[in-house]
Amino acid sequence: MNTAFITAMIGPPEIIIIALVLLLLFGGRKIPELMRGLGKGMREFKDAQKEEEKNSSSEKKEE
Repeated sequence: MNTAFITAMIGPPEIIIIALVLLLLFGGRKIPELMRGLGKGMREFKDAQKEEEKNSSSEKKEE
């Protein structure tokens, strides 16, 4: 399937349903912890990506 087609299908009602299912599965107290962990993981990934770009650019300058 085309990813643009799939993302076009997801609207506000579907997001609300997904949020309710997550709330039922994990409970109200666990969701903020999960989102915090997700945010930390994304931040670490971006930092590592920036560090890799710095390393690759410094290697190109040395050549």
